[in-house]
Formats: sequence, C-alpha cells, structure tokens
Amino acid sequence: MAATGSENFIIDLTLVLGASAVGGFIANRLRQPVLLGYLVSGLIVGPFGFKLLSELQDIKALAEVGVAFLLFALGVEFSLAELKRVKEIAIQGSLLQIGSTIALTAVLSLWLGWVESISQGIFLGSILSLSSTAVVLKTLTERGETNTIHGQIMLAILIAQDLALGLMLAILPALNEPQNLVQALSFAILKAVLFIAGALAAGYWVVPRVIKTVARTESSELFLLTTIALCLGVALITSALGLSIEMGAFVAGLMIAEIDYSDQALAKVLPLRDTFASLFFASIGMLIDPGVIWNNLGIILGLVILVMIGKAAIIFPIVIKFGYSFKNAVVSALGLNQIGEFSFVLALVALDTGFITQEKYLLLLGTTAITLVLTPLEMRFSPRLVDRLNSIPSLVRYFERFQSHKKLSVPETICDHVVVAGYGRVGQTIVNILRNQGYPVLVIENSEAAIQRLSHENIPYIFGDGDSELVLEKAHLEKAKALAIALPDPASTRLLLKRALELAPELDVVARSHENSEIDVLTQLGATEVVQPEFEAGLEIGSHTLKNLGESKTSIDLVLNAIRTDRYLSVRPKQASELLQKDLINAASTIHNEWVTLPANSALDNVTLAKANVRNLTGVAVMAIQSENGMVYYPKGETKLHSGDRLLIVGKRSETAAFQDLMHGKLSLDNTNVRWVTLTPESDLIGTTPTHLQQQYNVIIKALRRQGELYRSVNDDFVFVSQDSLLVGGEGDRIETIAQLAHAEVKRSFGEQES
Repeated sequence: MAATGSENFIIDLTLVLGASAVGGFIANRLRQPVLLGYLVSGLIVGPFGFKLLSELQDIKALAEVGVAFLLFALGVEFSLAELKRVKEIAIQGSLLQIGSTIALTAVLSLWLGWVESISQGIFLGSILSLSSTAVVLKTLTERGETNTIHGQIMLAILIAQDLALGLMLAILPALNEPQNLVQALSFAILKAVLFIAGALAAGYWVVPRVIKTVARTESSELFLLTTIALCLGVALITSALGLSIEMGAFVAGLMIAEIDYSDQALAKVLPLRDTFASLFFASIGMLIDPGVIWNNLGIILGLVILVMIGKAAIIFPIVIKFGYSFKNAVVSALGLNQIGEFSFVLALVALDTGFITQEKYLLLLGTTAITLVLTPLEMRFSPRLVDRLNSIPSLVRYFERFQSHKKLSVPETICDHVVVAGYGRVGQTIVNILRNQGYPVLVIENSEAAIQRLSHENIPYIFGDGDSELVLEKAHLEKAKALAIALPDPASTRLLLKRALELAPELDVVARSHENSEIDVLTQLGATEVVQPEFEAGLEIGSHTLKNLGESKTSIDLVLNAIRTDRYLSVRPKQASELLQKDLINAASTIHNEWVTLPANSALDNVTLAKANVRNLTGVAVMAIQSENGMVYYPKGETKLHSGDRLLIVGKRSETAAFQDLMHGKLSLDNTNVRWVTLTPESDLIGTTPTHLQQQYNVIIKALRRQGELYRSVNDDFVFVSQDSLLVGGEGDRIETIAQLAHAEVKRSFGEQES
C-alpha cells in the first residue's frame, strides 16, 4: 500500500534527523564543527544527492522553525547592556558595510559586464551584503564566544542585516519601477516602526504578565507551549508584514529577556533549537547541486575567493574605524565574509522579477553554499592568523593608531598592584574585594561601557584586549603583585596567561575556568590557581552543609583545600580519553605547538618534569606525553620522561627551539635552585651584567626574558635594563638577595653584608 503524505513526511523527517546525527558525529570525530556534518548530510539525502526525500517543502518549513528558535534563543540571551557597548557599529557600521558592499558590487559587476543595468547591480550587491546569522551564531555558540567583544560585534552587525532584509524585500522589487521607489521605502519603514512600537508595548505590558500567569500554574508543559507560541507567533506576524522571520523571533526573545523567567524559557527552548537547527543546516545542504558546482568549478571558486576576500576587506577597516582592536577586526572580518542563507530568499525574488538569469541564480547558490561551509573553518583558523599577524609589531602598531588614546589611564607610579583582566560580573567582584582591602588595581577591559564606569570610579584601566602583547606591556606586569584573569573567552584566557608569564615569569596568576577541561590546560600553562565557578559554588554549599552537620572549621578547610589542590579531580566527572584529546587539541590550537620525540641518550631520559624544570629553562609547557605505556594528558611534575617518548609542547618558536636544545644536551640541566626575578625601574641591578652577578653574588643567570622574548644564552653582551626578567640559579639565600635587589629592597651587596 502506498504511503500517505503524512507517512512520507514522518519518514522524511526521520531520515533527515538520522542523517544529520550521523553527519554531525562524523564531523565531530574529524574535529570539525558539527554543522558541516549537517550540510553534507542534507546534500546526500537531498534532491541533488540520492533523492531520498519526497516531502521536501515540509522539511524546509520545519527548517524555518529552526531559524526562529535560533534567533529567539539569541534574543533571550542578548543583553541590552551588552548591545549598548557596540551600538555604534551595530547601526553606523552595519549601514557602512551594507552600503559599501552594494555600491562596490554594483559598480564592479556593471564594469565587468556581469549585469546589464545599475539596478541589477544593486540587487546583486544586496544579495552579497548579507551574512549568515545562523551559521555564525551556531559557530560562536560552539566555541563559547557569544559574549566576547568580537562575538558581540558580529552579532550586532548580523542583527542589523536581518532588520535590513525586510526593507530590501520591500524596496528592491520596486527598482523596476523607479516612480514607486519612494512609496515602497516609506511603506517598508512605516511597517518596521509600527512593528517595533507594538513589540515594545507588548514586551512591557502584556508578555511579562502572561508569562508570570502561566508560570504560577507550575505546569512545565504549559510554560513550554506558551514560550513556543510567543516565539513562532511574533515571527509569523513579521512574516505577514513582509519583514524577516528571524527579526520577529529575535524580538520575541528580547520581550522575555528582562523578566524573571527568561532562564527557564531558554532552558525549555534549547533542545528544540538544536533539533530544528540541524534541519535548517541540512536544508541548506539540499540546495547544493554538485553538478552545477562541478561544471562551473573554476567560476564558482573564483566567485568564492572574490566574495570572501572582498567582504573581509570591507568589514576589517569598518571595525578598525570604530576603535576596536586589530584582533577583533580580523576575527570579525573573517567571521562575516560569507553570503547569508537568507540571500537565497533575495536571489529567488531577483530570479522571479527578472533581475538575474537562471544560470546566475545557480551560480549564486553554489557560491553561497561553499562560503557557508568554509565559515566555521575560517572562524576556527582566525585566532591563529591573528597570532601570526601579531608577530609583526609594525603592522599592529599601525592599526593601533586608530584606537582612541583616551582609553588608557595608568598612573606613572603604579607598583605592587593587581592586574584584573575583564570587568564583567566576576571582574567587578574581584576589583571591589581588592579595593576594599586597600590594594591598588589595574583593569584591562575592551568594553566602552565598562571603561566609562572605571573612569567614573577613578579606577586605573587600559582599554584593549587582555591577550594583546602591546596591551600587556602597558600593564607593568613586572611590578605587579598578581594577575587575575576573568575573561569570557577561553582562547583569550589561554593566550593572556601565556603572554603574561613571558613578560613576568614569576607573576602569581589566578585564572577563571569556564569548562572542566580548561582547569588542566590553564594549570599546565602556568597558572598558580585555576577557579571553576560551578565547583566553587558546590564547595561553598558543601562547606555550609558540613558545618551544620557539626564538622569543625579545621576539618572542613582541610577537605576544601585538598579538593582545590588536586584541581577538583575528586569531584570532576571522568572524561573519556577521546574527549580529553579533543579538548587538548582545541586548547593548543590557539598557541604555537609541536610534537617532539626524545632521542636516544637524551639529557632528559629518566628525568622527571619537575627536575627538568622545563618551563623555567625553556618557557614551554608540556601538555601531553605519548609513550609505550599509553597517553598521559596534562602530566604532573613527578612524571618521568624516557627516550622515545613523544611530547606535545606549547610555546613560542624560540621557546620550542630552546626545548630542542635542552633535550639534546645543548642547554645545561643541573640540580641548582632557580627562580625568575624581574627588575623594577628602581632596581640596583640595572646596568650590571651576568658576570658581575656571578662574581659579586655567586649566582648564574641561566636565561633572560626581555619584552616577552626568551634568551637562553646570556653573556656580557646583555646589560640588564628595567623590566628584564632573569632566571637566577644558585643557593637559596643568594637567589633571595638577588630577588630583593631586583625590587630595590636591599641597598647593600651580599659582599657588604658579609663584611
């Protein structure tokens, strides 16, 4: 018996979800974003693959629901306070980006003969001006970067593009009739204004009361149904008005973002969002026609390169113009240089109205699909590219000129201060605690709104990215007592930690971890202590419970200290080795890393990591050891090395080169005490040489760090200057004297003391 339409739909839905699950799993195993798996699975089961679907339109309708849930969740999570800090680039920057893309495309396409009239060029430019909210948002979410400054920049521009889509749909078809253009524009703006006004009114007077009334029923089902109805209902209204569905869903999310039940609503919608989003990405894969791509491969690849380089070249100077850092400009440009999925809608309108031919429409589909596939890979690669470009100081300093000089407030006499990187909720708490106890602080922050608060409260600050070497140089880490890292971005936290210890190797660093896997990574990179907020909340609750059960404060402190000393291992869920490997590779990908093999008769053979003193002598961190006994992730100091072991080491190229010398016996390995000390501007050691210190104080200078660079061969060509960090070897009391002299705490030499 033939299957009915409803049965076909159920079969198709099961097929797409199953294929997406398999594709996502394979992509995950290949260490690629899962949405690439969704796209490929859509291609395989779709009309240009094995043609396994019969109810394609129904699947595409559900895919639109996925987009609505994606934008609804973004609206719930989106903070108006966060939006304010990027409001200028959200409005002015987006207009510049869209206008520049349309203008350049129109002129270039008309000049090259791709279009026959300027109106066709404008339509084509509008199609290319949009970027992919769904793909970028999904990738940012997977990488935990939605709250970073570059994440906020990208989302602000994307939301503005979504708002512009409604205007484009109303205005562009009227290009065939210029006399109706003003009327179409006025009508489109009127609709948008009326909708936003109605949404604001409903969000203030109606929605909070409805949500609270439903919440009081304590029915989980009713709460979920009401949330879904709100999301899809507002999206349906915007669709009926000729505006974009995603705009309505985002506004619906904003309506409940500020009420008490927003977290509960988000928790209910997230599983639905992820399920329907997989359908959306699979539906994009269904649009990819391998035959068209293959037959026009050269043209399409040329268009892909032209579009992605062109859009990045437009977005990069715009981000720089609004005072953001070089890093944020590069990452944002590479994150927004694709063609958006809703360009398909505009392209279809252009086809129906005769602005583009069928051949150009198919070429656009192929080009768009490839740019969407490349986007997650680009966003994954961009931090490494920034790291490479940051190694060219002249380039970074050139672009730094565009940043406002008012965003630096560091007292000339600052000393013995605590540097706090990040001024969010955690950073503000740290600053308040330290100031209440009388400690001087210096805050590094890249939010304009936060900088204004710091300026108003007379708190010293530096505006910029905490992981920027140029910013860290201004923080006087060599004179600081400690560094507290409270950044929202795990990758930036790792880079900041590594670069801070390059400038001040003896610095006491406390870092906040977002994920369990980050605890070991940050500890291995040299953090004195890593704090995981969720575990700390559990420890506090456990502490109060034990106290109420009659345990003494001493015994409770012993339990808590043991857990913290052991990196929370006793309370952490065990991770499979595959997940450990994935986490480690992701963490190491943002910093230069190498696998090296200890040669036979190596100087490190049968030596523990603690005895080898690898970080002090070379600057590298050993992240993993592969031996004949298996793989050891995040090895501890007592781990013994053997010839033939493969080591994953992380550090700058000069540092990994120093490690190569150490394991080949070219760098001395001995049992003397060693310690990093940093010379303050008032130090009595400024102007001295290694030989002077050896003769006067009987210590050896084993290495030198100057402006973040490691020098492992130190001779009398080096005359010590302020901010130099010296790796001093010798007896404990002699090293302590050098440390005091480095900080100008002792005015007499060791020889004078003996006399």
